[in-house]
Amino acid sequence: MDIFNQTIAAEVAEKLLEIEAIRLQPEKPFTWASGWKSPIYCDNRLALSYPKIRKFIKENLVKAIKKHFPKVEAIAGVATAGIPQGALLANELELPFMYVRSKPKGHGMENMIEGKVVVNQKVVVIEDLISTGGSSLKAVEDLRQAGVEVLGMLAIFSYGFDLADKNFQDAGIPLVCLSDYHSLLPKAVEKKYIDEATLSSLAEWRKNPSAWKQ
Repeated sequence: MDIFNQTIAAEVAEKLLEIEAIRLQPEKPFTWASGWKSPIYCDNRLALSYPKIRKFIKENLVKAIKKHFPKVEAIAGVATAGIPQGALLANELELPFMYVRSKPKGHGMENMIEGKVVVNQKVVVIEDLISTGGSSLKAVEDLRQAGVEVLGMLAIFSYGFDLADKNFQDAGIPLVCLSDYHSLLPKAVEKKYIDEATLSSLAEWRKNPSAWKQ
């Protein structure tokens, strides 16, 4: 995984904390569908309700894609949270947009991919959040099976799990994120969302989330 810009990474983390798109509560951890206990909950869809933050994220997604994927010919969002971010980005870049469902539509054409699919078109996939990368990379595989050339994936935030890095490397997909868990923690201490005593526990969670205890 590459971070687009370290300064921007800290700013994105701060803005997401401000609007509670990211919530930290190690004393009362969240439970993920996998059963993992987590001190963090991230819902970047909240950023869409804040025009200034929405614009800030869009502008930096544009900069990131121009730096890392200058040959992009179309944008694909991953359903559901990657759809609005991808559409905003595609509109700004004046590029075609499509999105990938988590499962085929149950009626009509039963599409897995919505939008015009062009064989060999160079596409960048947009996600709002990367955890292990499983669902994101499934979207990549669906696009590849449709004949699309996937240049890489661009996301707003990543938990920074080693497993995700391995999954993206094994798939041969470059991953670029605006911010990540590593960038978040110092900003959370600085802004007093957590204290220094809590920091080490939060750092340990990222290293081994399945075994972490608050």
